[in-house]
Amino acid sequence: MTLHPSDPLDDLLRWEQAGGSWRLLDRGGDGVTVSLCRCDGGEEVDRIVSTDPELAVYVNARPSSED
Repeated sequence: MTLHPSDPLDDLLRWEQAGGSWRLLDRGGDGVTVSLCRCDGGEEVDRIVSTDPELAVYVNARPSSED
């Protein structure tokens, strides 16, 4: 069995398609931090911390699931 590393942008899009909300918490020279929240926009349940350039472009253009 071959394990494939997770794709952060795919993870974010799957989260949103499942009804969860998200928001950009931080963007810096070494990547982005995105908060994954419950579907009601409530409490944070996880975070994506990544240096993936595709994720950075996506969240810089749309900094939350509400945008």
